[in-house]
Amino acid sequence: MPILEQAAGTQKASEVFQRFPKWMLGAIYATILAVAIAIWLVAVRAPLWLDETVSYWQIHRGFSQIASRQGLSFGAYSYLLWCASKLFGTSEVSLRIPSILAMLGAVYLLYRAARELFDDEIAVIAAVVFCLHPVVAFAAIDVRPYAFGALAINGALFSLIRWRRSPSAGAAAMFGVLAAFIVYFHFLFTAALPGFALCFALVTKGEPILRLRQASTCLAAFGVAFLPVIPGLLYMFRTSGSHVFDESPPVTELVRTLAPPPIVAIFLVVALAAAAGGRIDWNSKGDSWTLLLCASVGLAPVLILYATSIMTPLHVFVARYRMVGISGIALCWGFLLSRIDSRLLRLMFCAGCVLAGLYHSVAAPEFRRHGYTWKYALELAENNASTDGAPVVICSDLPEADHMPMPQGADIKDSTLFAPLTYYPLSVPVVPLPRALNAEAVRLGSEFLREATVKKERFLAVAYIPSYPTLEWLRQQASATHEAHRLGESDGITIIEFVPHTQVGHPSGTGRD
Repeated sequence: MPILEQAAGTQKASEVFQRFPKWMLGAIYATILAVAIAIWLVAVRAPLWLDETVSYWQIHRGFSQIASRQGLSFGAYSYLLWCASKLFGTSEVSLRIPSILAMLGAVYLLYRAARELFDDEIAVIAAVVFCLHPVVAFAAIDVRPYAFGALAINGALFSLIRWRRSPSAGAAAMFGVLAAFIVYFHFLFTAALPGFALCFALVTKGEPILRLRQASTCLAAFGVAFLPVIPGLLYMFRTSGSHVFDESPPVTELVRTLAPPPIVAIFLVVALAAAAGGRIDWNSKGDSWTLLLCASVGLAPVLILYATSIMTPLHVFVARYRMVGISGIALCWGFLLSRIDSRLLRLMFCAGCVLAGLYHSVAAPEFRRHGYTWKYALELAENNASTDGAPVVICSDLPEADHMPMPQGADIKDSTLFAPLTYYPLSVPVVPLPRALNAEAVRLGSEFLREATVKKERFLAVAYIPSYPTLEWLRQQASATHEAHRLGESDGITIIEFVPHTQVGHPSGTGRD
């Protein structure tokens, strides 16, 4: 009877573990949480990826230019990033400090919220699960507003729980303001509001008049705080067709978001051990609102994003946008662990999750990168083109480029459509093209090829994967006058050299296939 023997062994170990001093258990959990946070920093020195260069573009011209450079974004994060850049500088690590600090605050607030719902151990476990989730680990060092969005979500979550525990007009107003602040950091974070609204409807206690007053106070505070983001939301809806991603998400992405495989595997092992030892308690009462809160804040926003992505052309189930539901998902895992009545098994789950996260951070090469970057492709283009001032044709990497006019002259290198050039500049002329091979790309590309043919000019072309058809079109159109050589590829960004037939074999025009 191996299972029974294992259960008996687990029971004995649990009895011994119960005699551990409380401070020692606290120190163990604190160490586990610190390791989970440290995993974020594996890629902290990585080059900026595309969207991070957009954040830098929004602030690099100074405080007075931030408002005019927001586009679809609300300016709260940009102003915070600008202030931080004056304190810490603009290196990759320095630009990531604000997000790290914000995510640390989010972890603390989630811990406080979980401690209001569960005991201290479960609160730490929920915080560890939150820290280890791939979406959080990415957002924690991302030069984007998602860490601040997590901070606002967890602040609203904590204030909602405190309002339920101690009803007052002040608590109601605080929750209303913090709920509105969620949208300040990303308009798609409005997906968090329905889950909060469901819990809000059941949070107030006491006489009907008192409940009505508190609800009115909360809604009034929310409405006033929400006013600044309304124009941006309306603009997003009006231009929704220009912010479309290419593919609908598979259902496996939804499953992996709600239940990351390592966490599921470790939980199943722990749950089986608990069941064999009779340490699972599903009979605790008084948990209906707690379960509703965890499920609503975790499941509702993620399911809204997923349903939008599969039912409409707006494919917004992008990993970083799922940040909106990770706090609630972590609380759901905390709720499940709270049913396991064994401190030892809970600790085993927590330690196992961190060990799995450590292994992944060491074993997976992509974990040490922070998304794909244009840095190395642009460095290669600069080193090659600067020898003779050859122009570089660049296809924008933003979907919006297919719906916006291409910048001209000096604006090319200071355009949001070509934001990587702001942080990783080129000294040579740049020819801008849209992301897709559309009519505008054909027109602009044809004009440039005519000039390059007349001048017998060498040039480079640089594009990311969605723009590969444009590279092939350029190769075909220029075949009569230029010989194309593939210089290299970095993170899916390919660099092609086009050498006039009259210069083939010249030192400045020696490419390689």
